[in-house]
Amino acid sequence: MKPTKHNLFLVKFISLFSVVRGYNILVLIVAQYLSAIFILAPHNTVGQIVFDFTLFLIILSTSLIIAAGYIINNFYDSQKDIINRPIKATIDRLVSQKTKLYFYFILNGIASVIGLFLSFKAFLFFSVYIFLIWFYSHKIKKIVFAGNVLAAVLAIFPFFGIFLYYKNLYEIIFFHASFLFLLILIRELVKDLENLKGDLANNYQTIPVVYSENTSKLIIGVCVVLAALPIYFLVEIFEVGYMNWFFYAALGALMVFLFLLHKASTAKHYLWLHNGLKMIIVSGVFSILLIEPDVILKSKILVLFL
Repeated sequence: MKPTKHNLFLVKFISLFSVVRGYNILVLIVAQYLSAIFILAPHNTVGQIVFDFTLFLIILSTSLIIAAGYIINNFYDSQKDIINRPIKATIDRLVSQKTKLYFYFILNGIASVIGLFLSFKAFLFFSVYIFLIWFYSHKIKKIVFAGNVLAAVLAIFPFFGIFLYYKNLYEIIFFHASFLFLLILIRELVKDLENLKGDLANNYQTIPVVYSENTSKLIIGVCVVLAALPIYFLVEIFEVGYMNWFFYAALGALMVFLFLLHKASTAKHYLWLHNGLKMIIVSGVFSILLIEPDVILKSKILVLFL
């Protein structure tokens, strides 16, 4: 049976959605809005933030740049992914490399035009972000530890854009960012353990390849200990409302994570740990609501959904 044009389009759409990690983009958008409401601009009303057209364009642009970043990362990692993620690699290859690059330039182009519309500073910010993502994918990713650190920095870069927009210098923002940075860095280090076979075959200079799995586990352990510091400040020094329960749970989960990491020895084990870290990060995003639940419950924006 010959595939119809509709079916072919659907298959290619699913493939492209897989390449740009559409689910990650959606979570990022939610995270940016929640962080703006509860952390970066707590004195603004929900309506002021949600209906702020400039903020919408900033979030749209960073989302497009990240989607393009996933595309260029997929482009450079195509050979490695065949070894590490054969099923996903098969799905991703349903869209040609030429088409992926086409979308890469389109998405970055749209983001750049939006930047010019906002201001020259915004255009410069987006341009730097685009360059850093490309530079990471093309060069830095293969450099031991530097790739992990830059990947974590790039993941929190969109929040820095919102921070610059609101120009709020609250100390609590630094500790929230530090905790998120360390969680993402830990995840990146675990990914290196998970992808050891593909990295070795493609000459990626990651910590497990250059040194050993045990060295990588030791560095991850240090990062987990460091992650406890912002948790302490956020729970004991600053006011985070009911979100303190998330931080207590996250600390407990990280202790369990360390125990399981010590026992882990296969790619499947590391995949489970990687997914566990993802769950902590996503839970943290939605736990931002717990900082002050009444802000949402009493907001007039709920009228829109009634």
